[in-house]
Amino acid sequence: MRKRVLRFKLREWRLPRSRLAVMTSGGDAPGMNAAVRGVTRAALAHEWEAYGVYHGYTGLINGDLRPLTRRSVGGILHQAGSTLGTTRCEMLKTQVGREQALATLRQFDIAALIIIGGNGSQTGAFDLYRHGAPVIGVASTIDNDLYGTDISIGATTAVDVALSAINQLRATASSMARAFLVEVMGRNCGYLALTAAIAGGAEAVVIPELDSDPEALAQELHSAWGRGKSHAIAVVAEGAKYNAAALLRHFHEHRARLGFELRATCLGHVQRGGAPGAFDRMLGTELGVAAVEAVLERQFGLLIGMHAGKPSHTALEAVAGRTKPADIELLKMARMLSL
Repeated sequence: MRKRVLRFKLREWRLPRSRLAVMTSGGDAPGMNAAVRGVTRAALAHEWEAYGVYHGYTGLINGDLRPLTRRSVGGILHQAGSTLGTTRCEMLKTQVGREQALATLRQFDIAALIIIGGNGSQTGAFDLYRHGAPVIGVASTIDNDLYGTDISIGATTAVDVALSAINQLRATASSMARAFLVEVMGRNCGYLALTAAIAGGAEAVVIPELDSDPEALAQELHSAWGRGKSHAIAVVAEGAKYNAAALLRHFHEHRARLGFELRATCLGHVQRGGAPGAFDRMLGTELGVAAVEAVLERQFGLLIGMHAGKPSHTALEAVAGRTKPADIELLKMARMLSL
């Protein structure tokens, strides 16, 4: 992983060195609140003031910043979603929106802005950085498709939510001798589908990284039926060429090819809403504290992620506009174990 460090030069940015702001952006992810708490309390421990930016980049543009205290971030560690609120903001892509965001940072005398979010959020962070803002990103997306980190905040909890659903659907599938398509989130990355399929003992998995063939899936399900299995579970990534709805339509007239009666369940945004597990609470806390440490060292234009079990720095320049695919080796494992 690239660990190039870009150092922010003050240029004309005349600011105190003792006030930072933290925000969450894009899709919410379990563990975001742990990161906000980690940033806030680490900043206060170093005698910095902490401000929260409410409602993501929209709040930054509109100047919706409020002081954070140790107490104001108390009791949020275990909460799902983002207590700061989060949005997707198209206006930041415009010159007017960017200038208003920069003006807000100057208005509130913000010496560092920590942005917790995924691909689009970190692309926006890099855009602000290259226009002079003292920015640091923190990797957070349930999709785990963000370049620059092995694992991102929210991904493991999202897998746990999917696994819980698979466990419950398996009981129904076995009782009714059915096959279930379980569609999980992940956009164009198959990480959630692959991990949930392996952990859930699924008979098949469909991911965007490889072209999916309905007839190949039919063979896998029919093979499970031929081996005497009373049910089958296929985990399908939402970004696959044939998602659950498309597969259900395809097999509507080809039920005999499966051996099972087929049903589909789309988990959707329920995967984002789970209370963060222990791993995501720790990950959010560690990355939040590491972001503050980078601020103290006056290192900006970075994404704080996790590499080989330790917080790491990757230049936002290398992260912006780039995604990380799922590990195809996991697919080989999933297919071997499903036999």
